[in-house]
Amino acid sequence: MRRSQLYTIFFVVFIVMLGFGLLMPLLPYYVTEYGGNALLLGLLMSSYAAAQFVGAPLLGRLSDRMGRRPILIASLSGTTIGFVLLGLAAPIGRGLASLLVSDPTATHQNAAILGVMFFARILSGASGGMLTAAQAYIADVTDVDHRTQALAYTGAAFGLGFILGPVIGGVLSTWGLAVPAFVAAGLAMLNLFTVIVVLPESLTAARMADLANQPGKALISLTTIVRRMTTPGIGPLLTIRLFASVAGSLFFSLFTMWSKERLGLDAQTVSYVLAYQGTLSIIVQVALIGPLTRRFSEARLITAAVGVLAVALLAWALTPSVAILLLVLIPQVLSSGTLNTVINSAITWLVTPEEMGDALGTAAALDCLARMVAPSLGGWMLGGLGTWAPGVLGAAILSGLTVFAWRRLIVAPIVPQAAQPVVA
Repeated sequence: MRRSQLYTIFFVVFIVMLGFGLLMPLLPYYVTEYGGNALLLGLLMSSYAAAQFVGAPLLGRLSDRMGRRPILIASLSGTTIGFVLLGLAAPIGRGLASLLVSDPTATHQNAAILGVMFFARILSGASGGMLTAAQAYIADVTDVDHRTQALAYTGAAFGLGFILGPVIGGVLSTWGLAVPAFVAAGLAMLNLFTVIVVLPESLTAARMADLANQPGKALISLTTIVRRMTTPGIGPLLTIRLFASVAGSLFFSLFTMWSKERLGLDAQTVSYVLAYQGTLSIIVQVALIGPLTRRFSEARLITAAVGVLAVALLAWALTPSVAILLLVLIPQVLSSGTLNTVINSAITWLVTPEEMGDALGTAAALDCLARMVAPSLGGWMLGGLGTWAPGVLGAAILSGLTVFAWRRLIVAPIVPQAAQPVVA
């Protein structure tokens, strides 16, 4: 392993998640301040995911051809601009309303502000291949024996960003909801500077040339995604990834709005709960993933994690108080952290090294597809059926997925060898 490069990537991921965590608990309050509701919040989340659905596989494949470093630079540049636009959504929206309507009302202004917010999130989503390129970078500089642990430490950087981000965002929001967006933009610029100055390229020129000269490989291809999902070995993993992401997104994307509606929590209190969740995530990634992967096979860990997550989401749906919520988050974080890390690691050794960015980009695209559907559906369910509904649906999805994982991974276990490249 090249430890100096890994440390830099961990820092980059941490700063990205710190910026993301600054805004996560505040978006519902941002939306409702300008006349939005749970459904509109879901659509805002879905728009980010829809843009990322295109951006993640595209940037993943480009990182195979052009190198990881240029893609990291481009992604962080787009993310910075997206955060700036989000912070300036109110003045830009009011200015647009004045240009488009001779005598704009508050309704016109709010609609324009929300439109700017949607554009900002779409731009950030389209730039969202940064984490795919970062995961591919880790796979480039680690061997199979150390890859799972390295990805787990990346998950810990993820969690650490989530510990500090929501807390800092909650404090900053007392000076205005736009302030966290500007701070997030500053962090993205710091990340961009770090990559430009410190991080070397992980792919050799010869390897990038070989990848660029491969015939018939489109930059974006839905056919490739479908073929990968039907390929022995990696196919069941991607199927599990897709449906687990749908269920997980019902929890993650609606957590702040759910907390506000069911438990009556304000933005600062939600930020503390998210920080607690991030602390649990670090414990799982740093202290538990390594021992678990040494003791149990990937197939058994994935199957068990899906089953535990089903129970956790059902308990979340019925949670009556903050104290119970803090208990429910323990199995939720344990299962989701284990599932994400082990699946990512398994994917990297089920494809050839030349297809690493492509495969991880496909997995990220499936996550995005889930986050396109789940927030809007969950937002409608939360507002129309009740705060219990998204959790019950997520638990039902994961119950069926547990049976699928048992049959496809335990009965027919994963073979740890590179799969044949899928070319579209």
